[in-house]
Amino acid sequence: MNPSHLRGVLWMLGAVMSFAAMAIAVRELQKHMGSFEIVLLRSIVMLALGCIMVSRVGIAALRTRRIGAHLARNVIHLLGQVLWVYSIGALTLATVFAIEFTMPVWTAILAALFLHERLTAPRLVQLVLGIVGVLIILRPGVGAFHPAAVAMLVGSLCYASSFVFTKRLSSTDTTLAIIFWMAVIQTPISLALAIPQWVSPQMADLPWILGVGAGAFFAHYCMTRSMMLVDATVAVPIDFIRLPLIAVVGALFYNEPFDPMVIVGAAVIFAGTYYSLSRERR
Repeated sequence: MNPSHLRGVLWMLGAVMSFAAMAIAVRELQKHMGSFEIVLLRSIVMLALGCIMVSRVGIAALRTRRIGAHLARNVIHLLGQVLWVYSIGALTLATVFAIEFTMPVWTAILAALFLHERLTAPRLVQLVLGIVGVLIILRPGVGAFHPAAVAMLVGSLCYASSFVFTKRLSSTDTTLAIIFWMAVIQTPISLALAIPQWVSPQMADLPWILGVGAGAFFAHYCMTRSMMLVDATVAVPIDFIRLPLIAVVGALFYNEPFDPMVIVGAAVIFAGTYYSLSRERR
């Protein structure tokens, strides 16, 4: 493996660890905080980290002529974040992460509708396997069905929508600008939503608050850097590692039952995504 590919793999592993840390921090804060307040605290920490990076690289990195696209992207992304935080508290961590892997399926559909990208045969295979994988994970009609599962599916659709906006913005704006404007736009919106059910944070919450904000910031940053250095067919399999990782965390620290069908369903979704990526790369 050449040095460039090795760096790309390491950046992707950094994203995996950041996502896991963020999920754990959310689970801890949810013991006495609402979803809107957690999203607000995440945005504040991200904004602080963004300001630190801007002080190093210069304010020119934040220039944009597409503030309307940033606003639309972040309203959708904020909804996805709130649904994700809610689902973290209602479902097992592994189930949330497994459903989140449907994002590439939604992205392919949205890209075909709004970016006029072709819905090729490999993408149709990805779509079919994505649906099959979701049915394996949720098993409708078998046992109790939690509405948070639907919330997480909608959250994944929101993430896919924001990704489509990101794809457009990345042609003109820097990665730092996209992350910085995300924090700037989402902070006042989440503040307005959090005030009615505000719970004053305690000193014991500080590590988790830093964890949720830093986890979000570095997850996005690491993933973007990884995609710049390695092909998606390399990055996506590494991203899949976070599912068994978070399943182990859930079992060890939160006594969550291990459901092998969640792993099987996520593997089916992953297989469709990887097949689509590898065929289009050829």
